[in-house]
Amino acid sequence: MRAICVFCGANFNGDPLLKQAIEQLAEVMVNRNITLVFGGGKVGVMGLMADAVLSRGGKAIGVIPRFLMDKEVGHTGLTQLHIVENMHQRKQMMNDLCDGIITLPGGLGTLEEFFEVLTWLQLGLHSHPTGLLNVGGYYDSLLKQLDVMVEQKFLKPANRELVITSGDAIELVTLMESFNANPDEVWFKDRNLT
Repeated sequence: MRAICVFCGANFNGDPLLKQAIEQLAEVMVNRNITLVFGGGKVGVMGLMADAVLSRGGKAIGVIPRFLMDKEVGHTGLTQLHIVENMHQRKQMMNDLCDGIITLPGGLGTLEEFFEVLTWLQLGLHSHPTGLLNVGGYYDSLLKQLDVMVEQKFLKPANRELVITSGDAIELVTLMESFNANPDEVWFKDRNLT
């Protein structure tokens, strides 16, 4: 992988385990010459992630909507900063600039980004490995909900398997590097869309 998009929040809860995970992810990305693509903010986990990559000599590309840049939350010390018009353009450009996606602990916006690109993967709109960095079990309940969705037949097992998960950044990136997208093609056939 040449670039990983990292979805993460504009808040940081002060958790030392999360801070350690950010540092570890930055280290593995820089060591493997992987560029960071992220939401372009200088605050919260976004700012910590960008600063951790940049301080190690890595590259960080931000994509931020104009209305957030105008509120002076954009990170101005990046390798590149793209200013777009809206949140949809932001997600699309981040997806276009990367070949892998990792979601760190975050709030509603972070989950929305994760589920949108996961849906795009399910639909075959991209083939990027899509992972959750499950720091301290943060996403355990979410992963259980995905299992319930499979049990209740709202999510096919092949699509559940698209979510790559680890609590360790090195292991997660390694798993992503060997990922081969195989969304459930039956999704289209069941609906007479092919």
